[in-house]
Amino acid sequence: MSDQRKSVLVIGGGLAGSEAAWQLATEGFKVDLYEMRPSRRSPAHHTDRLAELVCSNSMGSFDGGAASGLLKEEMKTIGAKLLNIAWDCRVPAGNALAVDREGFAQAVTDEIYKHPLITVHREEFPHVPEDQVAIIATGPLTSDSLAASIGEITGAQSLHFFDAASPILTRESIDETIVFGASRYGKGEGVYLNCPMDRQQYDAFYDALIAAERIELKDFEKSTPFFESCLPVEVIGSRGRDTLRFGPMKPVGLIDPRTEKRPWAVVQLRQDNAAANLFNIVGFQTNLKWADQKRVFKMIPGLENADFVRLGVMHRNTYLNSPLVLEQTLQLKARPNIFFGGQLTGVEGYTESMGTGLIAAKNAARLLRGEELLVLPDDTMLGALIRYITHPDQKNLQPINANWGIIKSPADVMSLPKDKKRAELRARALKSIATTFGCAVPV
Repeated sequence: MSDQRKSVLVIGGGLAGSEAAWQLATEGFKVDLYEMRPSRRSPAHHTDRLAELVCSNSMGSFDGGAASGLLKEEMKTIGAKLLNIAWDCRVPAGNALAVDREGFAQAVTDEIYKHPLITVHREEFPHVPEDQVAIIATGPLTSDSLAASIGEITGAQSLHFFDAASPILTRESIDETIVFGASRYGKGEGVYLNCPMDRQQYDAFYDALIAAERIELKDFEKSTPFFESCLPVEVIGSRGRDTLRFGPMKPVGLIDPRTEKRPWAVVQLRQDNAAANLFNIVGFQTNLKWADQKRVFKMIPGLENADFVRLGVMHRNTYLNSPLVLEQTLQLKARPNIFFGGQLTGVEGYTESMGTGLIAAKNAARLLRGEELLVLPDDTMLGALIRYITHPDQKNLQPINANWGIIKSPADVMSLPKDKKRAELRARALKSIATTFGCAVPV
């Protein structure tokens, strides 16, 4: 095998690309990792670090009874590098794996740069490679030139949806005589800061939110649908006066210590960095104009004097029509030397992006060694996720997170109570993923 065949291109230095580059280098392949920042900026990134988190700082639950938790367990079993880094950079967030976003990105960047088999190129890679084995993991903000190149090869237009990021504020600007620390139902080690609202406060906030001025969409964006699981808070609110109270502002499981009662609504703040001096507003991704963001969000009890270090933004995201163009091995049907990973495949979520980057790398390595490629069993969360986004019967693909609805559930399991059902599915999934990769079954 020539040196050219032993080297791999990884295009994109986000979560999926960084995980893929590390996995390939660990297996002994030379990696050329291309990341266009800082020579070309994206609408959502703020730094030139690899694996920058542009939306929430939470990677979802690590509880084994949650779909996201099972996905993390599977990835840990097969050696996910970035998941270990995330755990080292975690900040308190109950049962969620939330990280110091700057510390995490810096740690990933350091690990990638010091690996002797990885060469990082700070420039755009504008087209799909011809012959070399490559993994494309450029994420939802893929450059126009690369997206056009993909479209030319697949013959199918890329699809688009909107994504949005929540505001971040300083802790010292939060009025903690009003805001109280608690996790829902007291679960988890860490706590959220909770801004309680009575009915009158909620109604005033709701009316101001709905009336606030939004950023006008460009013509090419007006026909682009929002992604349902990452809707701007004002879009959720526009669907009915109580939608926020049953969504990002739900008060269940929380008691205001001042009244010893459950509030009418609650806005939660999640720790955003290890120093615990920055917090983000949970579920408050938004497309409001910045002046109105400050005015409306300062109506939240306890945030009257909020000092916002980052306001919400919304941007157009790109993903493939994967059922038409990708195999379950994450290979491009039109060019089997090309693999895809991350949000560009149609998965949504940080852990999901890492997972597809990991599998793309494992299969790229197998292709280079002349081995049979892996199709993960669909009784695993990662296998079910990849099957969902690539199966030819999937129509009108929308980006998807890990969830219990996609995993294979045999008849003998379906009849069990929910907790027992999930425990059984978890046990089967961990055994199945370990068998597939020849690993020890986690205890």
